[in-house]
This record gives sequence, structure tokens and C-alpha cells, in this order.
Amino acid sequence: MDTLQAILLGIVQGITEFLPVSSSGHLQIAKELLGVQLEENLTFDVTLHAATVLSTIVVLWSQIRRLLTGLFSRRFNDEQAYVLKILLSMIPIGIVGFLLKDQLDALLNAPYILVVVGAMLLLTAVLLAFAYWAKPRQKESISYRDALIIGLAQACAAMPGLSRSGSTIATGLLLGNKKAAVAQFSFLMVLLPILGETFLEAVKGELTAGVGTVPLMAGFLASFITGCLACRFMLEIVQRGRLIWFAVYCAAAGLVSIISYLC
Repeated sequence: MDTLQAILLGIVQGITEFLPVSSSGHLQIAKELLGVQLEENLTFDVTLHAATVLSTIVVLWSQIRRLLTGLFSRRFNDEQAYVLKILLSMIPIGIVGFLLKDQLDALLNAPYILVVVGAMLLLTAVLLAFAYWAKPRQKESISYRDALIIGLAQACAAMPGLSRSGSTIATGLLLGNKKAAVAQFSFLMVLLPILGETFLEAVKGELTAGVGTVPLMAGFLASFITGCLACRFMLEIVQRGRLIWFAVYCAAAGLVSIISYLC
């Protein structure tokens, strides 16, 4: 992998991690176009995810600092309740990661992966369209029940091509939660799972130096910078209720992915 390829993949990861268009699906498409075998470069893949985690922390630092401050209070407060909801939302993805990780990794290497990605992008489009047109009664805050259901949506998004942010945000909106609250919850709930996965892979010794230092740093910076911009952009887009355009894009990308495989 050369430096230009690393930068391009970093940009793809940084943008698509936050926009509801599936980062895993677009990385698979980018991999095919650039001829890069990401599954053979786990260190690079983890580096890109670490960059988007850092961009989330930077953009949402004020909220994270407030949660950390309230977390250590002796009295049960709203911040502690919020952290509990995040932990509750992590249970489904933890179960999926523990039981199905090998199967999902094998799926990424399947010859028909573009068909899977295309089908999941079409499903993402349907979810976003439903979230745009549905007008449920709005709630004051995300409940424990909603947190678990949103967590289930995140677990389903382990399928390549099914957008994690799109699934969780759409599910939260369909449950009647406020746009800004759902977007923030969606971005915060993924931090610990990504950090946990990175830690486990490091402990198991699966991180190897398969990519040079310069491409690795270039990919990290590209993913971090574009991630910061995409995160801020997505927070504004959700509040404005313009998710329908992402539904159109996902539908088009899904069809292109399927047709490219068939042709």
C-alpha cells in the first residue's frame, strides 16, 4: 500500500464513519477499486478506526467531559444514567462480536461481497426513508428500552454495507427521540466497542506491521481530519432532518454495487 492509497482510504473511512452510508461497505468498494487487501492489513484498519474515535472525542469533548464529571458523583444523576444507557446499548454488539466475528470476517472475503454490500446499502436507504417520513410522538429523553433497541440496530449493522450511524439514528428517530439527542448518542455509543476491539486484537497479537510508517500516519491524519468535519456535518444534517438525501445515495450506491458484481 502506498501513501496515496492510504490517504484515499483514510478519507473514505473518515467521511463514511459518520455519514449514514456505511463505512465498511465503502471501504470494501474502495478496496476493490484500489486493489488493496485491507483484511491483510489489520493494523491499518485499526489505525483508521482509532482516528475516527479520536475525531469523535474531539468534536463531542464538552459532552464527554460533562459525562465523566458526573460519573464520579456520589448521588445518582443524569450523567450516570446516560452512561448506563450507553453500556446497555453495547451489549448486543458485544454478543455479536463474540459469537459471529469469524463468520463476519469470512464474509468480507467472500467473492459475492459486493452483492451483500449492495443489499445492505439498499436496506440502509429504506431505514433512512422511513425515519424521514415517519412522524412519531417525540420523547424528552432516550429511555433504557430505547437504548437497548438502538443497540440492537448497531449489532445488525455489523453486516458490511449496513450503515451503523444510519441504522442507529434511524431507529432512534423512529422510536420518537429528538434528532440532536439521537445523533449524539449514536456517536458516543460506538466509542467503547471500537476501543475494546482494538485492545483485544492487540492482546491477541493480531496487529502486525503490514504497512509502512508513512502510509500509516498519512491514513490516520486523513481519517482524523475528515472524521472531524464529517461528525460536525452529520450533527447539523440530523437536526435539519435531511436524511432523505442519504437514502437516495445509499439506494444508488447499492444498485451500482450489485450491478458491478453481476456485470
